[in-house]
Amino acid sequence: MTSIDQLDAQIIGRLTANARIGIAELAAELGVSRATVQTRIRRLEETGVLVGFQPIINLSAVGMPVQALVSLEIDQRQMPGVVAGLRDLPEVLEIKIQAGREDLLVHVAISSLEALQVLTASIVEIDGVRKTTSTFSVATPIPFRVQPLLDHITAGVGWGRSTPAP
Repeated sequence: MTSIDQLDAQIIGRLTANARIGIAELAAELGVSRATVQTRIRRLEETGVLVGFQPIINLSAVGMPVQALVSLEIDQRQMPGVVAGLRDLPEVLEIKIQAGREDLLVHVAISSLEALQVLTASIVEIDGVRKTTSTFSVATPIPFRVQPLLDHITAGVGWGRSTPAP
């Protein structure tokens, strides 16, 4: 496990808010040197804490206004084949393996409820899928976030050995 401090959390927070921010601007906002920010980002990447940068897409704006979570009950011996079949469906955004009654939780984006019916029919055709149950997302009051968690786990840690917290 890699430990992070408040400076790391602040860097991640600012990159999350604006992944296009320059290193010099980020350093100035945080009151540390450019070299410190570059070193911290490189360490966060090398240790696997920071795994990439990507844009956030408004799926409604590209014609996919309906999101759903589709729970799948599968023959667990066929998990690799089921996952491969799901990967081939462009509407599948994410798959999580679950412990519980259902085996997989599949996050999908579709254009309409009719499109969801067609998609779930395609999913049931994948060898190893026994049953699907769909739940619709009607709003996202808290979008995916990690900053409050990072702030919580770094509370009281400071900004590292050489720089006290502001």
